[in-house]
Amino acid sequence: MPSFDEVLKEAGEFGRFQKRVFFLLCQTGITFSFLFASVVFLGQAPGNYWCRIPGAAELSERCGWTLEEEQNFTVLPLHLGNRSSSGECERLDITWDASVSCASPLAHYGNHSVGNLPLTTCHDNWVYEQPHSSIISEYNLVCGNAWMLDLSQAILNLGFLAGAFTLGYAADRYGRILIYLLSCLGVGICGIIVAFAPNFTVFLIFRFLQGMFGKGTWMTCYVIVTEMVGSDQRIVGIVIQIFFTLGIMILPGIAYLVPTWQGIQLAISLPNFLFLLYYWVVPESPRWLLTRKKGEKALKIMHNIAKHNGKYLSPHYSEITVSNEEVSNPSFLDLVRTPRMRRNTVILMYAWFASALIYQGLVMRLGIVGGNLYLDFFISGAVELPAALLILVTIDRIGRRLPFAISSIVAGIACLITAFLPEDIPWLKTTVATLGRLGITMAFEIVYLVNTELYPTTLRNFGVSLCSSLCDLGGIIAPFLLFRLAAIWLELPLIIFSILAVVCGLLVLLLPETKGISLPETVEDVEQLSSHFGKCGKKWKHRDTNSYI
Repeated sequence: MPSFDEVLKEAGEFGRFQKRVFFLLCQTGITFSFLFASVVFLGQAPGNYWCRIPGAAELSERCGWTLEEEQNFTVLPLHLGNRSSSGECERLDITWDASVSCASPLAHYGNHSVGNLPLTTCHDNWVYEQPHSSIISEYNLVCGNAWMLDLSQAILNLGFLAGAFTLGYAADRYGRILIYLLSCLGVGICGIIVAFAPNFTVFLIFRFLQGMFGKGTWMTCYVIVTEMVGSDQRIVGIVIQIFFTLGIMILPGIAYLVPTWQGIQLAISLPNFLFLLYYWVVPESPRWLLTRKKGEKALKIMHNIAKHNGKYLSPHYSEITVSNEEVSNPSFLDLVRTPRMRRNTVILMYAWFASALIYQGLVMRLGIVGGNLYLDFFISGAVELPAALLILVTIDRIGRRLPFAISSIVAGIACLITAFLPEDIPWLKTTVATLGRLGITMAFEIVYLVNTELYPTTLRNFGVSLCSSLCDLGGIIAPFLLFRLAAIWLELPLIIFSILAVVCGLLVLLLPETKGISLPETVEDVEQLSSHFGKCGKKWKHRDTNSYI
């Protein structure tokens, strides 16, 4: 019986059918990037705001004050007596009632006593010039509650983490396309609930769930694409990263055109419902079907792929080799039970963690310094495009391992140089830091591809999801690491980033090269792949052909 890769070659490894599926699933990269970076615009600074004195709302309505007049009456007294309070987090500890004069509400206190009136901390009575522009003004995430904005992003990352474990496991057990479609439905429904959340607690709960389902769409679509093409076309996984970058560049345009945070939230969530139409055009992964002993269904899909590609499967392709590996529910022990799998898993988990931490740390460090938020965010996304182009140019000529290692080491060296460059040449510091970001972006994108190619079909979705969960952990730690260490020495985070990146580059050299190799079907395939490539200068025979690689 022919193997799956032999049938795939006959049906077309990247024909019209795969190109259509690839293009459709790439749209998931755009919507996932919306979710990933949306906090920048959902949590925009709300502009001018101040703490309202109790009774001021009723008095303002009775007197017909404008917001500017009310602000003057409320905040002006705080500047008397040489007080430094701006009125955002503190207010006068007084109450205005019906006896207060509209013309001079503070007159009965006397000029001398006004400057000495006691102050109290503001808790929940803020006034915003733009009350529905962001979640900050919607849920009063200011002053003592400002940390809750960071919490909202941490909760999203926890959702990503939960999705990596639960939905990665489910996709290996119940099928790629089923979990993909359910995840798309979940992202859309949770996104709508987030937009109309009556309080911050409900917002956080469904933000967590939206993150969980969002991770399910992203990881599953990536695996489907990778499993449906030949070994020479698996760099399509890198192109999906380009669509993620396109999403980063599109997001500021959406935020610019939509004035409220609810509108932005709906605009980035509703497109996920369109992906439900893929039920009729995107089939289940034939590789996964084979691992579940469903050879007939897999063969039927392969005939359909061949038909759309203008190919014809030979009559002797009436049955495909089914994996002899016993199918069981995947677990973490499966990823570390054998020596080569264990080594790959440990290195990949570290690579995910380090790449995510350094990537997000460098983005936050460069930041958005004044200027136009929308334009600056667009440019910061555009910086990532050369990374994907460099990968596409090098990965088929050189392989995976060397560009992966070099990009990580270059990022580390760039971080180290940036830390010791003098402050009086900011353009050079920014340029070298950008080079570091370019390098770590390349590493971040290559790890997706390598992770997919180093796990067998029975464990691929679970393995990729589990290892990439360290990416979410890195994303949670990055802001705390950056700001805590920067308080000691501004450049100290760059030293840490440098060490993490160089270690990552050196460890990656211990991974096997997967260029031109068929995706492994079983753990035994992974063990043979790693052991042969672990011996310098020794060729090995491809398990499905008689040719030497």
